[in-house]
Amino acid sequence: MDFSSPNWPRALLVALALLAGPVATAAAASDIRQALARQSCDGLRRAVATDARGEPATPLLLTSYRPDRVIEGVPPLETTLANVAFVYDNALAGIALLACGETASAGRIADAIVRAVERDPHYTDGRVRNAYRAGPLADAKPVLPGHWDAARNQWIADAYQLSTATGNVAWAALLLLNVNQVAPAPRYVDATTKLLTWIEQRTRAVVDPDGYQGGWYGWDDAQGAQTWKSTEHHIDIAMAAAWAARSSARPEQARQAQTALAFVSRMWNAQQQRFHIGTQADGKTIATTGSGLDAQLWPVLAAPAGSCSWRAGLAWVERNHRYGDGYGFSQQPDGIWTEGSAQAAATLLAVKGAAPEALWQLLASQRADNGLYYATPSPRISTGLAIGPDSAGADFFYYRWPHLGATAWIALAATGWNPFTGSTTATGEKPCSS
Repeated sequence: MDFSSPNWPRALLVALALLAGPVATAAAASDIRQALARQSCDGLRRAVATDARGEPATPLLLTSYRPDRVIEGVPPLETTLANVAFVYDNALAGIALLACGETASAGRIADAIVRAVERDPHYTDGRVRNAYRAGPLADAKPVLPGHWDAARNQWIADAYQLSTATGNVAWAALLLLNVNQVAPAPRYVDATTKLLTWIEQRTRAVVDPDGYQGGWYGWDDAQGAQTWKSTEHHIDIAMAAAWAARSSARPEQARQAQTALAFVSRMWNAQQQRFHIGTQADGKTIATTGSGLDAQLWPVLAAPAGSCSWRAGLAWVERNHRYGDGYGFSQQPDGIWTEGSAQAAATLLAVKGAAPEALWQLLASQRADNGLYYATPSPRISTGLAIGPDSAGADFFYYRWPHLGATAWIALAATGWNPFTGSTTATGEKPCSS
């Protein structure tokens, strides 16, 4: 800079502005994040108030999809999804409510999960279903989802909702562990033990690579094993079992955590710097094609001991899952997945201490009138996955419907609460030494 020039004050201001740019951007991102935390927490509170139906303390399950208006190009909510509470969404919502300071509401969801474990209308082995009917559990046991079709004079139910996916059982345990940390109760510890025991006894498959199968699918008394293995499921199991073992001193839980984490480690492709999604249906052949965003992000967010090298997978996410200012579910996605974009924000916050302002803005833009957040900005996005073994093809889609799971992940990201550890994320880039 030529300080003898008459223009030097202007040049100095430009230089100072350039230096202040990153600081200003960081401040803007922080402001958006704080507003997003308030708004997403408010959305969860409104969901609790709506589904509680005036019952202030009864165990409660929240509706997963709650369309607020007709949107051109977006199909209406399927009848089989109306008034349905998916366990995964409710586990996330319960943990997010803790992050929002709503311990009592989180406890209501946890108590509903305890009832589901203890009082299933058919099974007594400690599992939870993938879904139940939403609302307060005024009776002693949860109500299975389904509806009466008057035109067909038939009760209609959904096989996936009545089935049990291993990852959902692990997330139910993570909810109970998070709630028990804030509001300890023996029932949460007991139910967690039953859930982890079910995983060990009903899904363990010692086919190399040793680990846990996808779960059980089908109608009661006619369920078949889902023999594939999932990277995402295993990080859930590893973190839940390790957390439970720290407080219970149960050696079987510690071994379960080691088994699950060893599977995740086997799925890490050091050459490609990314995770494989798991195995094919034989339980042993690694599925080397395709990529799932959650399978890439969750191991990094969970950050178990020895996982530092996995941070390199964030570059894979940027190259293969990025879509505009957000991220998509599958490799080279066809649209933004709001929930996964929130997972990316949470992971970047945990690892780097910050997420881009544009990502926070994207998440904020998906708020629906009812306080929940849309599952995607697009009318529909694909995942490349099938809902169940009886699917004709890849029929698992996300639609532009307000979604409890997306809202919960946004609240978790914005508040900095890590559901795998029950702790909040501090600011600043995190060193990794193990």
